[in-house]
Amino acid sequence: MRRFRYVVADVFTDVPLAGNQLAVFTDGRDLDSLTMQTLARELNLSETVFVLPATVEDADVRIRIFTPALELPFAGHPVLGTAFVLGGPLSKIVIRLETGAGVVPVELEREGPRIVFGRMEQPIPKIEPVANPEPIFGALGVSGSELPVERYDLGPGHVYVELGSAEDVAALQPDFAALARATSDGANCFAREGDGWKTRMFAPNQGVAEDPATGSAAGPLAVHLARHGRIEWGERIRISQGVELKRPSTLYAEAHGSADRVEGVFVGGSAVAVARGQFSF
Repeated sequence: MRRFRYVVADVFTDVPLAGNQLAVFTDGRDLDSLTMQTLARELNLSETVFVLPATVEDADVRIRIFTPALELPFAGHPVLGTAFVLGGPLSKIVIRLETGAGVVPVELEREGPRIVFGRMEQPIPKIEPVANPEPIFGALGVSGSELPVERYDLGPGHVYVELGSAEDVAALQPDFAALARATSDGANCFAREGDGWKTRMFAPNQGVAEDPATGSAAGPLAVHLARHGRIEWGERIRISQGVELKRPSTLYAEAHGSADRVEGVFVGGSAVAVARGQFSF
């Protein structure tokens, strides 16, 4: 009988039982792809990570990321959560995780032995307009977007729809079947909320109806806002997500460069380990 140990972490929160849940299998060497996908479906969290030996010299470990439905080359909260889980044993200030979208460095801040914050440098997204956003609007139940609807691809793809107020974002009740037909990407709806931004992300085609915290969408959101003059380049924004799921999450993001050339995208937040378990089969 084989035994596979995992850690459950709540990511983009410093409070247990909030944020976005993540399972990290700390040694996935004896698992094949089918079993990894089956375990991710069994746990039924937004994502599950399997840690493997690195295959490139500038990485500490390699990770594979699965939703209940499919494998992703990159995702934000799995990268950050895995860095928190492995940061203690590896005793590193910067941990470098090899993903399907390249090596992602995560800088860890500590208070004594405790890791309190992590900041990842994300892949630079590819940007393109959405030619016909009307099916997306219809599935979301909105009349349009305050900014152009554009697609940002950094492994997973995300499209962005700006609504008039945070209350409009909170009131959304998407038609998930229609949304799955309208786009294979994550649909991100956002609005300014005080001195921050409120978001909700829906990705039915990825096996996640609504995500409590989406790190891979936070960086492109900062790029989107900077490109269209909503914020300054280099400005750090605070993003609130997950309230409607009773999993409040806080993400921080910043984009550096210019509209002609994005030079760096950074996303940060906290995480807490809340459980440990073992599968035996």
